[in-house]
Formats: sequence, structure tokens, C-alpha cells
Amino acid sequence: MAGGSPQIRIVAMGHVDHGKSTLLGRLLHDTGNLPDGKVEEIAASCERRHANFEWSFVLDALQSERDQAVTIDKAQTWLRHAERDLVFIDAPGHVEFLSNLVAGVSDADAALFVVDAAAPIDEQTHRQMLLLGICGIRDVVVVVNKMDTVDYDAARFSAVSEAVATSLGRAGEFLTTFVPACARDGENVAARSTAMAWYGGPTVLEALLALESRRQPADQPLRIAVQGVLRSDLKRVIVGRILSGRVRAGDEVVVLPVGRTTRVRSLEFWPPNDRSEAAAGESIGLTLDGSAFVERGDVIADSARPARPATSFRARVLWFGPRPLHAGSAIALGAGTRRAPVEVDIIEGVVNVETLALESARSVRPNQVAELTLRSPEILSVEAVSLDSGLGRFILMDGTDVAGCGTILATFELSAGASNLVPVDHLISRESRTWRNRHGGAVIWLTGLPASGKSTIAMHVERRLFAKGYQVYVLDGDNVRGGLCSDLGFSVSDRNENVRRVGELAALFADAGMIVMAAFISPYREGRDAARRAAGDAFHEVYVKADIATCEGRDPKGHYRKARAGNLPDFTGIAGPYEAPIGPELIVETDTQPIAESVAEVVEYIERHVAIVSSVARGS
Repeated sequence: MAGGSPQIRIVAMGHVDHGKSTLLGRLLHDTGNLPDGKVEEIAASCERRHANFEWSFVLDALQSERDQAVTIDKAQTWLRHAERDLVFIDAPGHVEFLSNLVAGVSDADAALFVVDAAAPIDEQTHRQMLLLGICGIRDVVVVVNKMDTVDYDAARFSAVSEAVATSLGRAGEFLTTFVPACARDGENVAARSTAMAWYGGPTVLEALLALESRRQPADQPLRIAVQGVLRSDLKRVIVGRILSGRVRAGDEVVVLPVGRTTRVRSLEFWPPNDRSEAAAGESIGLTLDGSAFVERGDVIADSARPARPATSFRARVLWFGPRPLHAGSAIALGAGTRRAPVEVDIIEGVVNVETLALESARSVRPNQVAELTLRSPEILSVEAVSLDSGLGRFILMDGTDVAGCGTILATFELSAGASNLVPVDHLISRESRTWRNRHGGAVIWLTGLPASGKSTIAMHVERRLFAKGYQVYVLDGDNVRGGLCSDLGFSVSDRNENVRRVGELAALFADAGMIVMAAFISPYREGRDAARRAAGDAFHEVYVKADIATCEGRDPKGHYRKARAGNLPDFTGIAGPYEAPIGPELIVETDTQPIAESVAEVVEYIERHVAIVSSVARGS
């Protein structure tokens, strides 16, 4: 870094013919940032090709770009200055290269927006202004270029500046500086113009040097996007980038979206050092207390100010995929390091790029900006962009291609007090259901290794209780994988989602007054803890305990044999972990006693601990 201020990344934007590349080329030349002989080399090349010399050729490195005088790909160029380093991202302005423009804007801290003093503000310019707002750029230096074509008229500069300010105001909230210039001749680029003596503001260079980086401030709530988990010296090191906030050893954090609270045991740096704190913008490693399961796509957050889990949100989206979007369109979301399927739930409207007004629409065509409600079958850790946490922006994927980007306007939370849900009290009380059913509701969660006997016990307990007059039902893999969870595989994230859905469903059964026998391997404590939170006091954990040798000896479905042969990767008990319960309500040991005895123990526990109505209430 050249000076004391931090480096800043600036995306250069504007209509294809308004002169942004010319401005950057002239700026690099006037600040002494071009290699010796570079201008002469380009001039000689132009002479050989019988082409006019253009300052834009300094940046347009591709031969096809020189032929067409159009920037196709984004080019990054450094300007080193005594005060600070500037990194320019010269992004394409033409609509056909919109995805490249998005890539440039998403990587920038601020924008250099070039408009032609003699040209009206057109659709392409409006679309780029919308893109600035969508990608969260706030600091913008607007250069009103080609002032020589309007005779350096101050009134024209004021009129153009006012029109641009109005349009930007409709696209978002910006801190804007306006500079009149003639880039070709270097007027107000790095040196003041004698032809525009009426202008008393900064030159383009001065305005850029005064910009502030948009890197997330360290005093925001902690958000770490988890990139992966490494094993180092028998430690599980979680690797991620700090989107906002600070983190120290000993801090209490929550792992999202599961919601497991834990503490930071240590920070890991490469190369190693003894720092005790890391802040926004850094990529670090850290270890956590306990056995909290963490994977790529998770977010580690401040436990006092966590992001609220959500499955749907409102967003402003720029769509440049090959096909139109309709309500019900299935695409993929990329937010931080998380990838998740989403569906277009509601199309609220499409932005008219001439007026920037939101208009009713039934579809979103390529290169349109729209406001949508998106919904996901997965729990997402996202936040409104106004919170500045780094979780408010995303990309959209159509297959393997980036097909859009967006800004989250508002999230619809999953919690009981979620802003999108209005709680409605049942007109039938829990006590009335208990009286009618002659017992209270409960979730009896049976967990254990594969083939430990969970489903067998559950089915026998169901039959025993049903014969006694109880409302009882078994949930297990066979009856949820065929419908409720038919869209899930057996990856770690899918298995966690399977347990989450079953936990929520079981809690509803229990609230209706039924006894639910939930028989699932559910290998991770976090998943079972989430099911316990869903059901509250109605949750009872039963550990169906059997050693691996006993379970493998039973192997009714041949899964252990397939796992040993390498045909079932991550099979629990062989290649996949199983976290035994800590303090379950009941333990039944199926490796040391017959199944009938285990069934009797579970039935006795239910009749003793579930709120059974007294014999008087039963009418006996």
C-alpha cells in the first residue's frame, strides 16, 4: 500500500460510448502509472492498423476489444499514489456483457460513473444505476464527461448532475460527488481545467482519493461465512471469512442455521501468530468448544445478535439468465458460501428502466430488474441489506451459470414471532384435547445406530399403546422419505434438514394431543436439540443403545455390508459419526436384553411421564 489509507476498489461504469475507459487511460497516464513507452507502443500499433489513437486502448487488452472499441471483459488496473492505492475495475457497459459487469460491481467498494454531457440518460445507464443499488455500492463519483462538446457550459453540467442525482435516488441511497471533465484532454482528471474555471470542486483524482472503503465495519454484529473445515493436529479448524464484526477467543457464538450456541476456543492464523482478535475483512481459522457440527455454507454469528433463520425473503433482483422467470421457477441461490435451491414465490413487479418505477408483471425477462419474493425449502442465514452484515446480497444460478444477482429487502423469519406470520390461537385448548384423547401429547424420539432396534421398538410400542386406547403414530425413515422428505438425499446437510422437518412435524402432532414415536438415527446432537426446541416440554429422548458389533451382526438391510465394501459413503457407524445423547430421558440397551423388555420399558416410561389423564377422568 502506498500510503496510510486502505486500498479501495473502484468499478468504472457508464454507457458504452461515454468514455469511461478513456478516462481511466488518461488518469493512469497523468498520474505516472503507465509503464515507460506504453503510450508510444499503443500509438505505433494504431498507426500500423490505420486506427485512431484512443486512451481506452491502455485498458482494452484483448485484440477483439481493440477491433470493436468496446470493453468486453473486466480489467483490473492499479493506480499507486502517495495517499493510497486505487484498484480500478473497468467493467463492460454494453448490455450483452451484463454478467461481466455484475462481476465487476460485486467486487468493488465504490463506483466511478461516467456520463456524456451531451447525451440523454438512457436505458443502459438506468440499468447500471440499478445494479449499483443491488450490489450495495454507496459511494459514487459521477464524471460528467465530454464537456468540450457542450462548450464547457456550467448550466449543462448542473442539469446533467441533477438528472443523474434524481435517477440514482430512485435506484438506491448513494453518497455522490459530481465532477465535470474532458477525459480525452485531461481536463479536471488529475489537474484542474482552465476551461472550467467556474468549477470549484475536486478533480476526478481528488474525489477518488477521498472515497471511503465499504469494507464492513468491525463494530457490526459478528458474521463469519464458513468456507470449510480442516483437520490440523487432531483439531477441527473452521475456516471462513469475517463479513462483519470482531471475534476473540472465549466469545460466545451461535452456528447458523442450526442454532447451536458454543464458544470460540482459539483463533488460527496462517502464518501462525499470537493475535487474540480478528476483524471484518479477514479470512481466519477458529476452533470451537464441544462437538458442534459445522460445515461449508454455515454462518458463525454473535450469539447476542444472531441472524434470524428464514426460508423466504423479499429481494430486488437483476436477472440476466437465458429464460424468463415466472412464479414457481426453480433456481439456485448463492449467499456467502451457502448454495441452496429457491423458488420464485411472488413477482411483485418489474422496474421500468426508463422511469425506474415498479410496474406489474407476470414474468421477468432477461436483463430486467424485478422485486420478488423467493422461498427455499432450506433454512437460510440471510439478512436485509440495510443491516450491513454481509448477508444481504446474493447471486442466482441457472444450472452452472450465474444468471442474476440481488439485494435482500426484508426476510420472513422462522421464529414464533416472525414478521411474516400472524399467530392464530386454536379454538380448542390443549386441555380439551387431553380430555378427548385421554392423554397428553408427546414426542418420543428414539435415536441410535443403524439396526439398534429403533423402528422395531417404535412399532411394537405403537401397537401396545393403541390397544390401550391411546392416539399414537410412528414416524420413521420409511414413511417420511417417501413424501415429506422425498427431495432430500443423504448428505450431511440433507440429513440435518430431514431431522429438522421431522422434528417440526412431530411437534405439531404432539400439539394436537398425539403421542408420536419418532424413530431416526439422527446422528448429530444439534439436530436432536432442534427437535427438542420445536416440541418443548413434550420432547422425550430415548437412546436405543447397542454396540457396533451387535448392530452389524443384525444388519437386516445389508447396509453395514455395503458400507464396509465402500458402497455407502458416510454410513453412520462406519464412515459417518454418531454423537450419543448426553442425558437422555431413557436408555434401553438392546444389545443386552430382548426387544420385548425394551418395548416394555418404553411403554412404562410413557405411561409414567406423559401427562396421562387420571382414571376418574377416563370414566373408570
